[in-house]
Amino acid sequence: MKVVNSSLCTLCVLCVSVVALTTETQRTQRLHREIRLFTVYQDAVVPPNATSAEIYQLRCAACHDKPTARIPPRAQIAKRSTEDVVLAMTTGTMKQWAEGLTSAQINGVALYLTGKPVAPPPSTTNDNLCKEPAPPLTLNELQWNGWGRDLDNSRYQPNPGISAADVPRLKVKWAWRHPGPMATGQPTIIGKRLFVTTEGGQLFSLNADTGCTYWSIKAGAGLRSAITVGALPEARFALYFGDLRGNVHSVDAGTGEVIWKTKVEDHPLSRITGSPVLYRNRLYVPVSSIEEVAGREAKYECCKFRGSLVALDAQTGKILWKSFTVQEEPKPFKKNSAGTQMYGPAGGAIWSAPTIDPRRKLIYVATGNSYTDVPTGHSDAIMAFDLETGSLKWVSQVTPKDNFLVGCRQPGVGNCPEDAGPDHDFGSSPILRKQILLAGQKSAVLYALDPDSGKILWQVRLGGGGALGGIEWGFAADERNVYVPVADTTGPQRKPGITALQISNGKQLWHVPAPTANCSWGQARCNNSQSAAATLIPGVIFSGTVDGHLRAYATKDGTIIWDVDTALPVATVNGGLTSGGALDGGGPTIANGVLYTNSGYGRIVGQPGNLLLAFTVDGK
Repeated sequence: MKVVNSSLCTLCVLCVSVVALTTETQRTQRLHREIRLFTVYQDAVVPPNATSAEIYQLRCAACHDKPTARIPPRAQIAKRSTEDVVLAMTTGTMKQWAEGLTSAQINGVALYLTGKPVAPPPSTTNDNLCKEPAPPLTLNELQWNGWGRDLDNSRYQPNPGISAADVPRLKVKWAWRHPGPMATGQPTIIGKRLFVTTEGGQLFSLNADTGCTYWSIKAGAGLRSAITVGALPEARFALYFGDLRGNVHSVDAGTGEVIWKTKVEDHPLSRITGSPVLYRNRLYVPVSSIEEVAGREAKYECCKFRGSLVALDAQTGKILWKSFTVQEEPKPFKKNSAGTQMYGPAGGAIWSAPTIDPRRKLIYVATGNSYTDVPTGHSDAIMAFDLETGSLKWVSQVTPKDNFLVGCRQPGVGNCPEDAGPDHDFGSSPILRKQILLAGQKSAVLYALDPDSGKILWQVRLGGGGALGGIEWGFAADERNVYVPVADTTGPQRKPGITALQISNGKQLWHVPAPTANCSWGQARCNNSQSAAATLIPGVIFSGTVDGHLRAYATKDGTIIWDVDTALPVATVNGGLTSGGALDGGGPTIANGVLYTNSGYGRIVGQPGNLLLAFTVDGK
């Protein structure tokens, strides 16, 4: 069984194929050579005296001067800080694509793109250390642990410490400046402790009341997944998270000291964006990749990545089982228009956190598109695996032949699929509600499935859908109703907004279109796409838009009862006036009377920013 994750590209991918090798070791070596993009691809070799503009033309322009799908345009990159671009090329998403460049060349390209002076990259030096030691940590405290708060991934907080009547009075209590490159990792709350990951590869332990810092560490790779906290022997607690190089980490919650680190996938384009889920003594990890981006280059032998769901021993990090979503191993099937060998089947990305069903002893995952024309029945699907053994129990594919690579403009040219699909991944975690499993797709269709068999019970289209449309990062549900934001960034049928439906039959209760975009940063990249994950408390559903506005809707009728622009600059507790930006990716997390939200996930649309905001009633 396999899993593959779609990720977002910031610089151009230029890869080269190598002579076919036979043994498994040789194949692994070949994959690594293919990803050492610029040291072997002759046309991309950078002369020692090349200017920053020339390096950009060699390494980046082919993608970012004519961007498609999820590739951001050069104009958007230019809005980021120079330090953010340097981080992306040295420790973040684009590290492997900047191989062979010197520090001076990387700094030069960043300066060329942004026009802003280069400062030293952010470190883990703390500007706002807590004066008192952290209180003891227990899992009996009120919390938002992991991505969806519970094993059902409901994103519902039944005990928020905030009533529906309080919500209109929410104001910023404190703000914290993300070190960059932008605000991504959804905060985790355990009592008075707040844990935050950054795409620059840092993990922070903050005081949940004040935002002061207890400790911080560098993980060695970019981090986008939410933290999951679990108990260990001897009254210790562990933080579990994945990184953008296919590693899973366990660190001591009190100190940040490494307990173990396990690489769960050797493919050099593998990564973990969905949050690991802890159940009893096992950690379940979704594995994904960015081969969907690398595949656009005709010299690259696409596609061989097989993503997976991996079960680890939570105390030791030992791999207990690994199950692929696409179960057939990729094999050579033809040569592309450039004469490069192609492989398949491939794809079936798992972007999101898996969902645990203890009663049925199952774990559910949602997969993304196929990468090639070789058929697979496991892309764009909901899949159920046995919790104990990892064996596949059922699969329900809703969109066959969704064959897609980022940046393809002509079917059959290079590695581009002949029969190209619409890129209708399942990007959000399934939600389990007793006898119904809910799944939201980028097609803008919400599905209700039988958790015992995968049979579709009902389905409702809520928007136009598309590669950047439909149901993107997450929806929320209580016991009776489900609340679904729809992105629909572009397209004639776009219908951004939020809809409430009855879980039992899919009947629509209300629909509220996204308000007209109102971006404090101006009209450029201003969009009212409602793609961020939603968060639910009794009586209120919170949902953000790419223009930076976070809104609260009454669950009774969808009336907007609170609206705040999170992109505006604000003084931060760790120094300086800092601006937020787009609301995308992870949603708010709520516990102990505080709502926490990142502002600035401007990876593809909208404005990058670097804020973590804490809202309380009257800011007290």
